[in-house]
Amino acid sequence: MEGNNNRNIFIIPANSKKSQLILSYFTLFDLIIFACGVGFSLILLLTFKNPPFYGMVLMILPALISAFLILPLPPHYHNVMTFIGNFNRYIVSTKKYHWRGWCASYGDRTKR
Repeated sequence: MEGNNNRNIFIIPANSKKSQLILSYFTLFDLIIFACGVGFSLILLLTFKNPPFYGMVLMILPALISAFLILPLPPHYHNVMTFIGNFNRYIVSTKKYHWRGWCASYGDRTKR
């Protein structure tokens, strides 16, 4: 079979990674974060009796924050936590900008 070099090329479907995730969206780390937030909120709710409204909101806040962090952002990021991590890494990383100058000659003008 001459010319048939495509025997070892495999086409991977776009959703192949989803099969490795829990419920097609969450990793084990995501679920641990959510469970910790909900568990902490439940402990706070069970500990304090008859809190005021703002106290209830503060007690539910860990569950809401953990749910927000694992919220999926499908087009480009895995979830909000991944987006925040990438954004933070971009902001704090050192950036190099190379400027060749406007008056320098670098040889062939067609390659500029």
